[in-house]
Amino acid sequence: MAIDKLFFGYMAIVGIAVGVALIAMPSIQTVGFKPYVWIVLAVVLFDVGAYLLGRRASGERLLMPSRMLGLFVGLGLMLAVPWLAGTPVRIF
Repeated sequence: MAIDKLFFGYMAIVGIAVGVALIAMPSIQTVGFKPYVWIVLAVVLFDVGAYLLGRRASGERLLMPSRMLGLFVGLGLMLAVPWLAGTPVRIF
């Protein structure tokens, strides 16, 4: 499986998970980091994992357009899930 497709699936799962967390516990919007930072941290974790695994095995690199598209997928789903549930979400 291409690393791009794996990344997009990972970001979809992260975006949905953050959206569900915002529905279940709306108070987490004001505690610690903002929810969009969680998505950025998920991208960083994937990059670190891909780098560490890529050193031992020959693999593909995740290019910047794929990173940006994955980030937008995660952010879009993070916003769409609470919106579809009717829960107000503050991003900034």
